[in-house]
Amino acid sequence: MNHYETVFILNPVLSDVQIEETVKKFEDFLINNGAKMVAKENWGLKKLAYPIQNKKSGFYHLFEFTSDGEVVSPYEQEFRRDERVMRFLTVKLDKHAIAWAEKRRTRNKTAKA
Repeated sequence: MNHYETVFILNPVLSDVQIEETVKKFEDFLINNGAKMVAKENWGLKKLAYPIQNKKSGFYHLFEFTSDGEVVSPYEQEFRRDERVMRFLTVKLDKHAIAWAEKRRTRNKTAKA
């Protein structure tokens, strides 16, 4: 099993319901294809470094999951098909990145508490 991380940016004109539906759609896609969700983060509305589709902001979300490599290609195809997604990036994490992600999660939990 490989460890992956996906960050995607949703269109800023979406309602809260549409955002939840979109996030749920991609989470369900991963689970239905045998992936195991490790973490899910909503980073909220952020200003973009440069305009994408004439938009200057977007809703950022992060998924961290474990899966075999065969799931990634159809998963990314779903991102390309969905017009609500402005950008996405999926990376395979090495052992150092996995350790850093774990440290980031524990730091975020203590900051919220």
